[in-house]
Amino acid sequence: MSTRTAFLVVFTLILMAIFSGILLWDRLPPLMASDWNAADEVDGYTTRFWGVFLMPIISLGMAALFWVIPLIDPLRENIARFRGIFNAFIVLVIAFLLYLHFLTLIYNLGIHFRMSRLLLPGIGVLIYFAGELLSKAKRNWFIGIRTPWTLSDDRVWAATHRLGSVLFKAAAVVAVVSAFFGALGIWVMLGSVFLAAFVPVVYSYLLFERYRKEAPYEEEGKG
Repeated sequence: MSTRTAFLVVFTLILMAIFSGILLWDRLPPLMASDWNAADEVDGYTTRFWGVFLMPIISLGMAALFWVIPLIDPLRENIARFRGIFNAFIVLVIAFLLYLHFLTLIYNLGIHFRMSRLLLPGIGVLIYFAGELLSKAKRNWFIGIRTPWTLSDDRVWAATHRLGSVLFKAAAVVAVVSAFFGALGIWVMLGSVFLAAFVPVVYSYLLFERYRKEAPYEEEGKG
């Protein structure tokens, strides 16, 4: 996906979210449910203004950040090599945030449902595509599994991201299935994501040390 197309889609989604909130303004309560606990019980509220506009504002800020990252990264040439899938991931992240926004609006219209049942599959889709992005990412300072060891050796970066891709996709499946685990679902999902993020960090260190011992001077000047 081209950068131009990605950001046109993103800004269209944000405008749709803003206008939807404005159109529904009079039907929404002055205090809107905004937080749910693991048992799908409302445990936090916000004013109607922030309930309608907070997520679009956050989405706009994230879109701006995503736009800046490839411009300021010292290894921006590497980002250009996987920019297409990165752009698609940007769209997916913003779409997920606004999906959560629309679920919140619907709930506050009086149409109640188990938030986790609809939210966890969406998280699963996001995690799966994060895994796909990892499989394509080249060494850079902002996107991917950035440890001192992956950033020091292209071989460690490539191997760590292959493992991370598999683990994140597995965590995505767990996230979707966890929607049917009731109050335990959110914890099952979080546990799987933690493992998917933590294991590659340890692996990158062990692999770097193995390469260093095999050829202790080769890591100098890797780029």
